[in-house]
Amino acid sequence: MVYQRMIWLYRIAFLPLFLVVFPLYLRRMLNRGGYGKDFSHRFGKMPAVPAKRKGVPRIWIQAVSVGEIQAIEPILKHFAQTGFAEVVLTTTTSTAYTILREKYLPMILRGGIFPLDFVLFSKRAWNNIQPDLVVLMEGELWPEHLHQAKKRGVPVVLLNGRLSDKSFGRYKKHAWLAKRLFEKLSAVLASSEEDARRFTAVGAKRVEVTGNLKFDVEYNNLLDGEARAALKKELGFGGQSKMLLGSSTWPGEETMLLECFARLREGEEDWRLLIVPRHAERRDEIVKLLRAQALPWVQRSVTAKAQNEAMICLADTTGELRTLTQTADLAFVGKSLPPNKGGQTPIEAAVFGIPMVYGPNMHNFRPICASLERAGAAVRATDAARAQAVLLELAADAKRRKALSESAKAWHQANRGAAHRSIEKIGQLLRLASGS
Repeated sequence: MVYQRMIWLYRIAFLPLFLVVFPLYLRRMLNRGGYGKDFSHRFGKMPAVPAKRKGVPRIWIQAVSVGEIQAIEPILKHFAQTGFAEVVLTTTTSTAYTILREKYLPMILRGGIFPLDFVLFSKRAWNNIQPDLVVLMEGELWPEHLHQAKKRGVPVVLLNGRLSDKSFGRYKKHAWLAKRLFEKLSAVLASSEEDARRFTAVGAKRVEVTGNLKFDVEYNNLLDGEARAALKKELGFGGQSKMLLGSSTWPGEETMLLECFARLREGEEDWRLLIVPRHAERRDEIVKLLRAQALPWVQRSVTAKAQNEAMICLADTTGELRTLTQTADLAFVGKSLPPNKGGQTPIEAAVFGIPMVYGPNMHNFRPICASLERAGAAVRATDAARAQAVLLELAADAKRRKALSESAKAWHQANRGAAHRSIEKIGQLLRLASGS
């Protein structure tokens, strides 16, 4: 009864709140671009999903953005290869939807954009998809979506479950609400022991640790030495130059990297700087920084293939970070220096064996970073000055960079297996749901 009142309050509040935030939502869509594609999906109007096949369960997987849509790949491959279940995959951001359409359509029954969490839109999507199991990624809980699942008796799994400091604090503050949200979940498959403890603390039941799916993503487009040299040349760099990468940088971090690079250029080795901001729409503010310094630079969105040699490249494009990371000799992982909080994923740098440095605010990846540091595979800096100092030390010490690289690769291999464990659990829940 309490939950029924809550869902009706949520429904009543949704539209006026949406109208308040819609201008910000619209501005973000315009800045980032690509949101016009299949916009009707956001109102639950996806193309009709084929009728169910007898004996083949249907899973609706929602992976909100790029990180989650990439992490789900091993799960999609498994169901595509085995035919055990058919998958409808949705996402939220325009970039993730592009990846879905370019990469995953052959593996799935249907792909689309997740509807806004209002009863009319959610109900329309549910009536179309008719899933036997719902999978949500990491920490994305939508009250109406969960209500539709409960109403139809469909189990819901939180996969690769993570709770950031911010989310954990919010749920603890509103424990009564958190409990009623989490009790709708049939299982929470946590990405770490710490996340499992946090989910349990805010009222989740049936929590188990399966590990982080991002360790199991297969990296097929690996660059050999010749391809790396060619890509460096395309960026305006010499094929034999060494490269410092600013990976998914946030405001203030480009300034630190430019200051660091100016000092790095005083040495004898040929280092270049590649800046890949987390959000490409920040390009104008970064361009101002580049114009204020003396070294030659190129902007990848303007010049896809540099004609002249440059010392710095601003890679203000989307979806290239994984490829560009492979050209780096040393990396700084962004959103980690104050006032930025949370951090960006360090996993891809580790996969490719790139020695990495990050700031103190890697809260969203605390277990991963602690594990990296124990393995001698990454260095945490206390502030911007220390980050500069460590980057300069590593740039001058090839032996230490090699040790970090080898440790990072070994760490990645040791942490694989989450996909297999997650698939087993999803299979168990599907069998329980079907009564077999």
